[in-house]
Amino acid sequence: MAEENNGPTILVTGGAGYIGTHCIIELLQKDYNVVAIDNFTNSVKGENGMPKSLQKVSEMTGKSIKFFDVDICDKTNLRKVFSNNKIDCVLHIAALKSVSESFESPLKYYSVNVAGSIHLVEVMEEFKVKKIVFSSSATVFGEPEYLPIDEIHPTGKCINPYGRTKYFFEEFLKDLNNSNKPGDDLDWNVLCLRYFNPVGAHSSGMIGEDPLGVPYNLVPYIAQVCVGRRDKLTVFGTDYPTPDGTCVRDYIHIMDLATGHVAALKKMFATESESGPKTSGFKVYNLSLGNGSSVLDIIKAFEKVTGMKIPVEYQGRRQGDVPALYAKCDLAKEELGWTASRNLDEMIQDVWRWQSENPQGYL
Repeated sequence: MAEENNGPTILVTGGAGYIGTHCIIELLQKDYNVVAIDNFTNSVKGENGMPKSLQKVSEMTGKSIKFFDVDICDKTNLRKVFSNNKIDCVLHIAALKSVSESFESPLKYYSVNVAGSIHLVEVMEEFKVKKIVFSSSATVFGEPEYLPIDEIHPTGKCINPYGRTKYFFEEFLKDLNNSNKPGDDLDWNVLCLRYFNPVGAHSSGMIGEDPLGVPYNLVPYIAQVCVGRRDKLTVFGTDYPTPDGTCVRDYIHIMDLATGHVAALKKMFATESESGPKTSGFKVYNLSLGNGSSVLDIIKAFEKVTGMKIPVEYQGRRQGDVPALYAKCDLAKEELGWTASRNLDEMIQDVWRWQSENPQGYL
């Protein structure tokens, strides 16, 4: 029988997805209890309505996970989750995340990423749960004014609807924090984690990224080309002002990202156990490796790891892409005690282990 932990209970939204499942492994191993919700927009159902990804996580850890098939836009069923479980903090990962799709369906993106997220916070307030760690994104920066990007870099000049939804919810959380009243024991405590490009998989090869339909991101797309699910990779733009003409991005191993979430939660809960007055507020941290890799760098890394030649077709630039985006992550090191430890080769090795052992993903 699966064991329960002794630590605080974390509600993980989007818990069946790629980021959610890897974070849940770390949470369970660090003695947190987990309640997960997901609406199966981008995940596969297993037995008894439990996501296959979370079945794997429970099997790997020997720990229990409470799961509910709930959409963050559904306040009635969100209330049931909160009323039936004592939630101490919310790790809010659930979101629609495709840049290209956000241009085609902005209404859908705002409905989920902004309105749905506000519904979640409204229910949190009803049940006096005022701790939230929010999965934000490097897209809130838009076209960078300087590189590497630190946390004080201006935000809001987003160049795609997806990025704007993340930016607007960050701004909402700032306003929520500013509503804190001096001396209130239930002040809001908000941490925003700005992801750059999560890739990789758990080293066991048992869980990994399994997008339903055509992958929107580069690394899972190449992985599917390598197992024969896609004919070729299309590279959009070879004339950017970068060393090889292709876009440069900062990547982070998914397990480093997961440890970053645990470090953020440790900081959040430490404010209550340390001597002195309880603190609350709004803080933002970049989470990434801290250097850039181009599209061609990623292709070469895959070819090195797999021994395959990847078929590539080159096309013009794609709407919503910036030439280069990479982070400065010193603040997370100083305040959270966190740094990314896995390099690009390790990321691709773990991607390939997962994809080659599970060519059809969780199906």
